[in-house]
Amino acid sequence: MTTFQLLLLIITAGVFWLFFKQLFSGNHPKRGVDFEAKVADEQIGGINRPDKTFSKPTVEPSRIEQLSIMADEAVENGDFEEAKKALGSALIIDENNMDALQKMGYVCMQTGEYSEAKESYEKLLSLDENDDMAHVLLANTLHKLGEDESAVEHHEKAIKLDPEYGPHHFNYANTLYDLGRKEEALSGYKKAYELDNSLTEAKDMIAQLENTND
Repeated sequence: MTTFQLLLLIITAGVFWLFFKQLFSGNHPKRGVDFEAKVADEQIGGINRPDKTFSKPTVEPSRIEQLSIMADEAVENGDFEEAKKALGSALIIDENNMDALQKMGYVCMQTGEYSEAKESYEKLLSLDENDDMAHVLLANTLHKLGEDESAVEHHEKAIKLDPEYGPHHFNYANTLYDLGRKEEALSGYKKAYELDNSLTEAKDMIAQLENTND
């Protein structure tokens, strides 16, 4: 064997040794393993390969959400009939949608359609009997309809569910005042103002009733 052949054999053996060392080390690229981004927002490709860049899709609002937005915009513009149409369509899609029911009740109260408002609030309570806001909204509606005994009952339920919420006491006091129950109304206004001193209307009613009693 010539010196050249011997040198070639040594080089070949060295290459094979390096190859098998790398193979069994586990550091070589593995077939079938996906690219793993180093950070959450990493994009593959970028400027050099824009065709390989992944972008996040824009999430479109659902049809009910679109109708709710339309109703809100209509209310802001004072167009309650248009708001009713949008909310009515939303409730056709999902008759138990609580947001649409509450908004429908509000819109009907603004248009003087108290019976329809009552239906919306009763539906809300059938879905969640512990919804204190639904109780007080129904109470206000029942008072408008002259169903005062039931109105008082729902006011009291709202207060029982959230006794620390001043507006519940204020709303109840308003109903009691209209019913001529002035002493009870005065207590309700005092409690409302004690819990929430931003209720200046309650403060005014306290002064008015106390002056009347003098």
